[in-house]
Amino acid sequence: MRLYFMGICGTAMGNASLLARAAGHEVLGADAGVYPPMSTVLTGAGITLHEGYDPVRLEQLAPDLVVIGNALSRGNPEIEWLLDTRAIAFTSLPALLADFVLKRRKNIVIAGTHGKTTTTALAAFLLRENGRDPGFLIGGVPLDPPVGSHLGGADDPFVIEGDEYDSAFFDKRSKFIHYAPYIAVLNNLEFDHADIFRDLADVQRTFLHLTRLVPRNGWIVLNGDDDNLRAIGPFAWTRVVSVGTGDKNDLQITGFRESAAGAAFRLRWRGKPWAEVKWAQSGLFNARNAAMAAMAAQLAIYGDKAKPGLPTGSERGGDAALHQMINLDCLARFRGVKRRQELLVDTPKLKVIEDFGHHPTALAETLQSFRARFPGHLIHAAFEPRSNTSRTKVMQAAFMRALALADEVYLGAVARANQFKEADRFDSEAVVQHLATQGIDAYTAPTHAALFEILQENIAGVTDRPQLVVFFTNGSFDGIIGKFVAANHKA
Repeated sequence: MRLYFMGICGTAMGNASLLARAAGHEVLGADAGVYPPMSTVLTGAGITLHEGYDPVRLEQLAPDLVVIGNALSRGNPEIEWLLDTRAIAFTSLPALLADFVLKRRKNIVIAGTHGKTTTTALAAFLLRENGRDPGFLIGGVPLDPPVGSHLGGADDPFVIEGDEYDSAFFDKRSKFIHYAPYIAVLNNLEFDHADIFRDLADVQRTFLHLTRLVPRNGWIVLNGDDDNLRAIGPFAWTRVVSVGTGDKNDLQITGFRESAAGAAFRLRWRGKPWAEVKWAQSGLFNARNAAMAAMAAQLAIYGDKAKPGLPTGSERGGDAALHQMINLDCLARFRGVKRRQELLVDTPKLKVIEDFGHHPTALAETLQSFRARFPGHLIHAAFEPRSNTSRTKVMQAAFMRALALADEVYLGAVARANQFKEADRFDSEAVVQHLATQGIDAYTAPTHAALFEILQENIAGVTDRPQLVVFFTNGSFDGIIGKFVAANHKA
C-alpha cells in the first residue's frame, strides 16, 4: 500500500511512518519544514520526503491513503484539495495505527498528563531487557530503547504513548481512544490542553472512556495516589492494580532518596520486596514512572495466567499469577529520553539542562528534584510559554508557585501571542512582579535573543558558587538553548 503522511517530520508522525515502512508499505510524505534529524532518519529508511504542501503534486503521486497529522488544519492546500475532490481516502494517525499496527496486538497504552514519553520508553526497555520483543511507538527521542519505534514480534505486546489530545481536525476524540488497550496505564491526571478540554471533569471524562475499552481479561494500572484518577473509578469491568507511595497500593514505592550521586527507591508488591532500584534519573516522579512501567511489563509477561474479571480475597487482581516478578536490575542502565531532564553541559561550575516541561506540576517536581540532585547550586529556570495552555492565564498562578522554587527566573516571549486577547494571555510582567515579592529575581524580554543576553550576563556575574541553568520548553526557545550551550560548554 502507498501511504502519504502529511506533517511527516513530527516525532509521532515520523516514527509512525517508520513503522509503516517496516511493515512493508511504500511510504512518502510532506512537511512545511524538512530538516534533520528526522529527515535523515526517514530518508535513510527509504521514505521519500517533499518540502511544503502542493495539491498538484499530491494528485500526481496518487497514494492509496493520506495520513493527516493533528497539527494540520483547514486552509492547508492539500487538505482543501482532498475535501474538494474526495479523490483519495484520508485518515488520522491514531486511526491508521489502529488499523495497521495495533489490531490483534496486546497493547500497553501509557496515559497521563505527565511522564508519558519516559514511561513508554521504560516499559519498552523493561520488556526488551526481560527477553521479549515488544513493538513500541514513543512520542520522543529515547536513548533506551535506541529507536523511537519498532514493530516487534506479532505475539509480543505493543507499547504506545497514549495522548489525550485530539486525533485530527476532523476527529476531536482523544488519540488514545483508538488504541485498543489490553493494559491501560493511568499515570496521573490534571487539567491541561485548555484549547481542547473545558475543565478537569472534561479531561476525566476522556480518561474514563479509555478505561471502558479495557477488556475484562485486561488490566488498568492506576496511580493510587492521584485523587483525580481515583475519582473516575471503580472499574468493575476489568482488573485493577494500584501503584504509588501510599501503603494501600498494590505496588508501593518506598524509601525514595536522592542526592548528587543519583536516586534510589524500593518496590514492594503487596508487602513483599520486589526490587531496590538505584539509577541516574531524577525525582520521585521518575521513580513513579518506573514503577508504573514495571507493573505494566510484569502484567504483560505474566498477567495472562490470572483469571478474567476482578478476583477477590487472596486472588485480588490475579495475585496468585504474579509470584514470579521480572528483573529490574537493568533500570540502573536506563539513560532516559532526550529533552527530558537532559544534561547538556556538565562542568564543576555550570550545569545546563533542557527539559520538555510545560505544565506547572512538571516544573515544580523537576525543580524540587534538582535541589537534591545539585546541592549548593544557584538554580536559574528559563521558561518558554509555548503550549496552548501555558500561553494563557489559565495556569498562571500555578506557574508562579512552581517557578518560585528556582533562585532566578527568565520568562521567554509568549509564543504566537497575537492569537489571544491581552486579558487572556500569559502575563510575563505580572509573573515577574509577583516573584519579586517572594524574593526571586525574575526577568523577561520581548525576544528570546534579548533574554539570552540577560541570562548570559547574569551567569557570568556569579563566581562564588556553582550554577544550574534549566530550560523548560516544548519547543525550540528560538535556538537560544544551543547558543547558550555553545557559549558555556567549557565554563
